[in-house]
Amino acid sequence: MSAPLRICVLVPAATGAYDERILQAIDPVVPADVRVEIRHLAEGHPCIENRTHWLRNGMPVVALARRLEQEGFDGIWLTDFDMCGVEEAREAIDIPIVGGFPTSAFTALALSQRFSIITVLQSTLAMQRGHVLTYGLEHSFASIRAVDCSVAELADLDVVVARTFEQALKAVREDGAQSLLLGCTGFVDVAGRVAALLEESLGTYVPVIDPNQAGFGFLVSLVRMRLRPSRLTYSKAMTL
Repeated sequence: MSAPLRICVLVPAATGAYDERILQAIDPVVPADVRVEIRHLAEGHPCIENRTHWLRNGMPVVALARRLEQEGFDGIWLTDFDMCGVEEAREAIDIPIVGGFPTSAFTALALSQRFSIITVLQSTLAMQRGHVLTYGLEHSFASIRAVDCSVAELADLDVVVARTFEQALKAVREDGAQSLLLGCTGFVDVAGRVAALLEESLGTYVPVIDPNQAGFGFLVSLVRMRLRPSRLTYSKAMTL
């Protein structure tokens, strides 16, 4: 039998407070032959809610990604919709690392033609609109809406589901969204509940993409295909 794949879930925050919930989120999509370990940063901000947090935590992500490769991991799922340190880490390692936005967006576009993002705070709106432009998806982008909950408040599931459903319904009815992306990996156990509420209200199914599941599943596929970052895009950085 071949050795199991080793995947690291890298939480780009200087706290272990989210580790258990992230593992809960990916559990339904972890194959039997995949061994998962989770790590978080030893330094930086405890969450990412704006560009300053994103910049502060970026280099610690790169340094930790390099150590994970040296430890023998086959791939890294970076639990951040905004991909903190992902692009930079690709210049430092020779294993695949992916974050939340592109994996969620391209999952949505495999199932629909127009998507909206439901995110946490007003401070993330412009940053996440920028992801849409970076990946050339503006013609498929319907809107972005915030539920006005901090990352720490996402554990209050009943409140988060209610607010997410409210904004998702508006995105479909008012903005023309045909699928929804949850714009933070802290939205755990939310996607399925919101999809059920939408179907009950609209009388039709609308995909709601959990970024943890979309990202982790995509990362496993890259590892199985033995694919890694292109050196025509990401020149190898020998020193940090």
